[in-house]
Amino acid sequence: MNELRLRDRILYVDRPAIMGILNVNTDSFSDPGPQTVDQAVEKALKMWEEGAAIIDIGAQSSITLRKPVPVEREVAEVGLVVDEVLQACPEAIISVDTFKLPVARAVLEKGAHLINDVSGLRTPQIASLCAAHQAGLVIMHTSAPPLTRLQDPGLCRDISVEVVGYLERARAVALERGVRPESIVLDPGPDFTKTPAQTIELLASIRDIIELANPILLALSRKDFIGALTSRPPSARGAGSLGAIAALRHVPRQILRVHDVAATRDMLTVLDAITGRACIPPNLRLPERLRHDPISETY
Repeated sequence: MNELRLRDRILYVDRPAIMGILNVNTDSFSDPGPQTVDQAVEKALKMWEEGAAIIDIGAQSSITLRKPVPVEREVAEVGLVVDEVLQACPEAIISVDTFKLPVARAVLEKGAHLINDVSGLRTPQIASLCAAHQAGLVIMHTSAPPLTRLQDPGLCRDISVEVVGYLERARAVALERGVRPESIVLDPGPDFTKTPAQTIELLASIRDIIELANPILLALSRKDFIGALTSRPPSARGAGSLGAIAALRHVPRQILRVHDVAATRDMLTVLDAITGRACIPPNLRLPERLRHDPISETY
């Protein structure tokens, strides 16, 4: 299933598709959002130019143990940005990161192509809305409601078995609600209700999730498991994020949710060239203008 159908769009995922993160909230764990709608649109356009196929817009931080953003405020903030980004960049696929039914309804009515539901489809009506609009749906694994912190090393005997079983059940609910099979994306939920060790174990056994045959969202960028391994705060986890993405390049039908679109694209370009996934023309040359950085006129 290398085609992901999102309303009237088809996204081909025979090679990694990049989803750029556009936070419009100011309390993101690592990437506080722009202060104005114009700044948000500018960032969306920059990500699109850098190679993002999907722009994932959200106004609800995933930081746990906080009160959720009021629905009315989230609808207003996200809805306005969705409107403006669709006008400024009509070719882009617009995803909205939300677990709230009224928000999903509002943005789908505005033309969003994909709902990125980090609740694990705890509100099945979201699937019904996606079905009605023929939109895509991301289903993420989590063992607790949104914004709930759960770090239990003994939560399950086999994290892979737990995640696969959960995603299979949630996917069945989405299909029963009318979502097209080719419109469903599965997210193993790195860090969400998982210790760093559990996340690493899950990613190491990713083949179990691959066998479910749906496109897989790999939301690895700046995650806590990377911080635990590298002793880095979120803003300094760029290299670790690229390392995780490179390690999972073998995963078919993947969508990469990232903060740094350009760095991700460049890393994949070089990785695919060296590993033989990309055809390199024999006349490949470096343009003269790129041989050196510009020399400053000031001394």
